[in-house]
Amino acid sequence: MLAAGAAGTALLATSPVAPAAGSATTAAPASSSRAFRHGVASGDPLPTGVVLWTRVTPTAASAPGSGRGPRVEVRWEVADDPSFRWVVRRGRAVTGPWRDHTVKVDVGGLRPARWYWYRFTWQGRTSRVGRTRTAPAPDASPDRLRWGVVSCANLQAGWFSAYRHLAARDDLDLVLHLGDYLYEYAPTEYGAGQQDTDVRAHVPAREIVSLADYRQRHAQYKADPDLADLHARLPFVVTWDDHESANDAWRRGAENHQPDEGGWRRRRARAHRAYDEWMPARMSATADLGDGTRLYRRLRFGQLAELSMLDLRTYRDQQVATPLVDGEVSDPDRTITGRQQLHWLKDSLRPSRPQWRLVGNPVMIAPVTFASLPAELVDNVNDVTGLLPRDGSPYNVDQWDGYTDDRRELFAHIRDRGVRDVVFLTGDIHSGWAAELPYDAGTYPVPVDGEASAGVELVCTSVTSNNLKDITGTPPRTTSVAVETAIKADNPHVKYLDFDSHGFSVLDVTSERVQMDWWVISSRTDRRATAAWSTSWATPAGTARLERASRPVGGGR
Repeated sequence: MLAAGAAGTALLATSPVAPAAGSATTAAPASSSRAFRHGVASGDPLPTGVVLWTRVTPTAASAPGSGRGPRVEVRWEVADDPSFRWVVRRGRAVTGPWRDHTVKVDVGGLRPARWYWYRFTWQGRTSRVGRTRTAPAPDASPDRLRWGVVSCANLQAGWFSAYRHLAARDDLDLVLHLGDYLYEYAPTEYGAGQQDTDVRAHVPAREIVSLADYRQRHAQYKADPDLADLHARLPFVVTWDDHESANDAWRRGAENHQPDEGGWRRRRARAHRAYDEWMPARMSATADLGDGTRLYRRLRFGQLAELSMLDLRTYRDQQVATPLVDGEVSDPDRTITGRQQLHWLKDSLRPSRPQWRLVGNPVMIAPVTFASLPAELVDNVNDVTGLLPRDGSPYNVDQWDGYTDDRRELFAHIRDRGVRDVVFLTGDIHSGWAAELPYDAGTYPVPVDGEASAGVELVCTSVTSNNLKDITGTPPRTTSVAVETAIKADNPHVKYLDFDSHGFSVLDVTSERVQMDWWVISSRTDRRATAAWSTSWATPAGTARLERASRPVGGGR
């Protein structure tokens, strides 16, 4: 189905070829943009390869999810320059309605730590030009890595200005998307603020359940100009959380899946199929379709860092209903990772790996206990984070706090093997956090067997999805301040917390430290929103501790 596999390999040039006719720009002609109206994307960079993606619309009837249209052959090229004077790889891929006319190619034979430009052509029509970058060589020692970090982009709740500002920077290597790339809800179900106002309405105009539905929703998000520009600008590394399928998903169901919507496994299979078709990611280690649904994977960036991307929805047990009285949250037979993935993650976190062990973590792992929040605010906090039952509880049962034995086993592994420089990078809860990861939250920062912390966790805000001020309808830095103060007082390992902002983060990795900068947008409902630096926190190498940084890294253009 993809001529870029075994058959396509023979079509790849092994050295620069003759300059292509004409020149290329980052925008395609109008006639071409109609054929490639969902843009281009790249992802999962390796030292010698990267996944390239596009969708072609060969006829007016070949709309996303239609299941209609002809079989077509699309050509692709990768070049050393944006004008395609030096094409280093080229090939062909076959697509059609069986894969929603998407194209996904795993291009090899590239050089490490280099920028490349790529494009697709069909019947004389050329896509916009994309730019991508390969990872450093396994034995290389890069001076730094710098990534954009995002999560929770609900199209109905606002404009994707965070993506626009990331695309405007010239100092990033890739974008790390930690889940909730899209949302499954129908119009008016989960929009902006207390009234669920739709800044933009979802397509199709219903909760997505069928394969055609999921394909159409992916197409709508890919057509957003800010997201399209960011995809064309930088490679993505992605994982899913729950809304790519349905809210609060677990291995046999989801909170937002009802019996009249059919079987859960069938619905999830449709969601995973559409994700595989529409996202520039390897599943089950390949860019092929239908060969598996395993999304957790490792990506290495020389001797400086290794990134382990988790899937915390496909294999988990159901969330408990009453955490205060339900000992199941600590039942060793319950899991958020699944046993195979937990063993794989422990294998990632060992001293022989590269210096920094980065973990792409869809839901928060730091423990959060709570005692002193005013009762009238509990429901509003829950609407954002799910942290607190009405009577006050130490557990967020949809996150690692609801599966404490997995966390205990993982942290014990880190302590017992003397693993250093572990950083969890997290999304999901529509708020910014910087937290240390205590071995014993009740006595922190008193050391346990000589160490107090297993590492640190850095949580990015949402791109658009509702935060606390949106739910309460109160001005920024009013109601939220009391909540943040109370949570930090009860949890001294939580160093930073912002319940009010939308935006993006920038992660900077050097041998001396890992730093995250939080950038906030002026308004998610303003298409021309500005962005401003909020704060920065860093963990010095070898410390498993956090300290405030005085300024952000890099800059815009």
